[in-house]
Amino acid sequence: MRELKRRVRRYEPCLPRPAKEPPAGPGWIHEIKHDGFRILAELDGGRVRLITRKGFDLAERFRLAVAAVAALPARSCIVDSEAIACDANGLSVFDLLRYRRQDDAVALCAFDLLELDGVDLRSEPLEVRKRTLEGTIAPRAPRHRLQPSFRR
Repeated sequence: MRELKRRVRRYEPCLPRPAKEPPAGPGWIHEIKHDGFRILAELDGGRVRLITRKGFDLAERFRLAVAAVAALPARSCIVDSEAIACDANGLSVFDLLRYRRQDDAVALCAFDLLELDGVDLRSEPLEVRKRTLEGTIAPRAPRHRLQPSFRR
């Protein structure tokens, strides 16, 4: 087995934070937290990396997710995602990832589009990034799932 190497990231994934109750108001949206690995899916000139929050590349492990990212209509992009493996009921189950029971069936659940074709999108409103993400991923990548968001 090849040793995983950490790499320096230009972007950080958005991680959930504990709270006594969900925040409310016009500046907030809510998304379901899946049991999986937080991933920055990076496409750069045909090369795909699936970088964990600790900086490890899991691209060799999740080949179908790599193929889905490679099929996106972009020269480069960075998608804030969660790598998930689902049980027979369609629920994400962390143990299926941790014990490598379904590496070949892992999907990426996409939350945010951070970069597209060399343009840093983080200064754009989240709603704009999500619409761009939907237009980029939904029609072309069945191994990706768009994460719906909710307002409270």
